[in-house]
Amino acid sequence: MNIETGKTIFESYHKKEGLLDEVFDKTGEAKSVYQKLFDIYGEHSISDYVNLNNKAKKSFFNQGITFQVYSDNETKEKIFPFDLFPRIIDAQEWNIIESGSIQRSRALNLFLWDIYHDKKIIKDKVVPLDLLSSSANYLHQMMGVNPPNGIYNHISGTDIIKHSDGNYYVLEDNIRCPSGVSYVICNRTALKRALFGVFNHYQAHTVTNYAENLLDILESVKPHGVDNPTSVVITPGMFNSAYYEHSYLAKAMGVELVEGRDLFVENDFVYMKTINGPEKVDVIYRRIDDLFIDPLEFKPDSSLGVPGLFAAYRKGNVCLANAPGTGVADDKAIYTYMPQIIKYYLNEDPILSNVHTYHCSRPDELKYVLENVDKLVVKPVDEAGGYGISIGNKLTKEEIKVVQNQIKESPRKYVAQPILSLSVHPTYIEENESFEQRHIDLRTFTLLGKDKEFVLKGGLTRVALQEGNLIVNSSQGGGSKDTWVLKK
Repeated sequence: MNIETGKTIFESYHKKEGLLDEVFDKTGEAKSVYQKLFDIYGEHSISDYVNLNNKAKKSFFNQGITFQVYSDNETKEKIFPFDLFPRIIDAQEWNIIESGSIQRSRALNLFLWDIYHDKKIIKDKVVPLDLLSSSANYLHQMMGVNPPNGIYNHISGTDIIKHSDGNYYVLEDNIRCPSGVSYVICNRTALKRALFGVFNHYQAHTVTNYAENLLDILESVKPHGVDNPTSVVITPGMFNSAYYEHSYLAKAMGVELVEGRDLFVENDFVYMKTINGPEKVDVIYRRIDDLFIDPLEFKPDSSLGVPGLFAAYRKGNVCLANAPGTGVADDKAIYTYMPQIIKYYLNEDPILSNVHTYHCSRPDELKYVLENVDKLVVKPVDEAGGYGISIGNKLTKEEIKVVQNQIKESPRKYVAQPILSLSVHPTYIEENESFEQRHIDLRTFTLLGKDKEFVLKGGLTRVALQEGNLIVNSSQGGGSKDTWVLKK
């Protein structure tokens, strides 16, 4: 397609009926909060914008901002797709998002403590026992273990959508090793390099303070008796899909990035190998899954972890963030009980509502799901990255039968949700050289420490780059936008 040099970038923008456009109102006018931004961007021709977009891509390439996509046939490393037109969230809406994210993180931390100790929520029949015992991420090794300062989910990622009714809903909670925060910071950097002048017209909160707050949180949960803790980030290695983020955060915090082979355990304390001899490690921000952290306790053939690490953790000599066993709170079957969990531990109503969710282990809900697969989004309870999701209205009759058989074979493994109308946002589509409506969501990042809480004022706005697609994950071809949270 040839670039029409005189054409402005919003001239061909088409607004579809029934979709909540976050930039334009129902009359087609830019909303007041976007008006200045719309005017600034509208001054650019398509050829101007192509040049700016290429500049941003070059910035990402030069910084090594990539991610891995895994498939049955091959593994590809890609530059993270980034759209230069930012999303804006005003202070009032952000207050709802932030307070709701903190509320969920607090409740989940209390839930995790309870299910690995007294199990009161089970005894009171709020959450059924078989939901825990059948969860692949429930670690019996964590029973009775007391994490330093009682914190399990030091870092939580909450995936939130804005529905066509104008309200925010939580799609899922990510507690194991939520990723994506490095892209939040790099998006801001790339946008400033490409279009620095736009920031002169808005008072947006910074996102570059995440690393210092993360380090502060990690040091607050140091083991008892440690004055000046040594923290490290442990990674599975450079072939992991989120390796860029691991290295970025370690560098930004000013701590060492290590692999399992760089650490060893002696007398139930953890040490790091250095050119000056062993150095004791007190806090480990782990980006390795539970079953790989210690071959003596979990998978004996794992070469990623550290032999004896779990014994040192159990004795309180090192803090692991996030704690092992937090993945049970990632389970989408547990998600269906979040309103009850919040009410049980905090005696509060949820600030952010769940999307209505059917769990196929319940016979009546299983029957409904099997009869209405074509109207639902079916998700495995223990997958991440958008893998394994089936969107009913995109399936053929044969594909629907396959999904029905999968559910019948293992009802516990699946949940289903209505096909929601996620809000849309103008997004530059390279192959069409035009701005088009694309569905978006938001991942917030919440940190919990000893008497400390922090929510990054921005989060990761993810974009489904294919028209009509509702799956925004980068592993499924999605991209992202810079997210501006406005000051009051």
